[in-house]
Amino acid sequence: MRVALIINPAASSVTTRARVVIESALASPFQLTTLETTRRGHAEQLARAAVDQGADVVVCLGGDGTLNETANGLAGTTTALAPLPGGSTNVFARTIGVSNDMLDAVGQLLASLQRGSYRRVGLGAVNGRRFVFHVGIGFDAAVVARVEAKSTFWKRLGAGHPLYVASALSTWFRHYDRVHPKMTLSLDSGEEVGGCYWAIVHKTSPYTFLGPRPLVLAPEAGLDSALSLTAFRTLRFTPIISGAASAMRSGRLLRRHPGIIGRSGLDGLTIHCMAPIPYQVDGDHIGDAEHFEIEYEPDVLTLVVP
Repeated sequence: MRVALIINPAASSVTTRARVVIESALASPFQLTTLETTRRGHAEQLARAAVDQGADVVVCLGGDGTLNETANGLAGTTTALAPLPGGSTNVFARTIGVSNDMLDAVGQLLASLQRGSYRRVGLGAVNGRRFVFHVGIGFDAAVVARVEAKSTFWKRLGAGHPLYVASALSTWFRHYDRVHPKMTLSLDSGEEVGGCYWAIVHKTSPYTFLGPRPLVLAPEAGLDSALSLTAFRTLRFTPIISGAASAMRSGRLLRRHPGIIGRSGLDGLTIHCMAPIPYQVDGDHIGDAEHFEIEYEPDVLTLVVP
């Protein structure tokens, strides 16, 4: 079996020791090629090159952003994607059951490859960019943009999650318009939802993790489902805090709030904004846009699963 290992050396949990352990574990039973990213977007190019060179599996050692790029490079092919936890949160890897402990995750990967544990799944796409677990338009993207401006040093110190919390509070009180709703959502069912401040389109659940705790906004989302939507028509402090408390449990109470819209089983939707608004894909800030075309692409990626 031909295995390509894509490594993001800047990812917060990637160390020299981790690299040596992983390369040693994979080189023994498989024909291994190691590829290293040097810039944003590079993992997608490396994944496509690995496919062209006949790789059966691409192992991704990096954070969720590197994983997203790798998935975009492999989508539409038969080459399988195997995530390892190289970032600070590792949302997707943990969602599919990969251990957040590096050594345990390597053991899981070897066992999965030996027994041929593969699963074909669908992905979401926003304006042509595929996502594996969610796209956020509005508030969370503004938070991510602030975090990315100063994250590398703090993540290396293990302070990634406190940095997100601090940036969320700062963005909430000082850097986000909570008075004028900017979004109108048009769903594939024909329903139109106006007056929204923030929208999240989920491919899987949970939305993210805060330390060991999953934050569940769309409990019905999963690997085998189409898209789910959480749209906020209020950004008042009390419902958001109570919603966050609900998300740390099952997320079901959050869905019952009249100012928070939840929909599931969506094959597509369009979001139009009155002005450019930030968006993030799988935890990476992409930029600002006024119009978003979001769709579900079934049966597009092969995963190696525990």
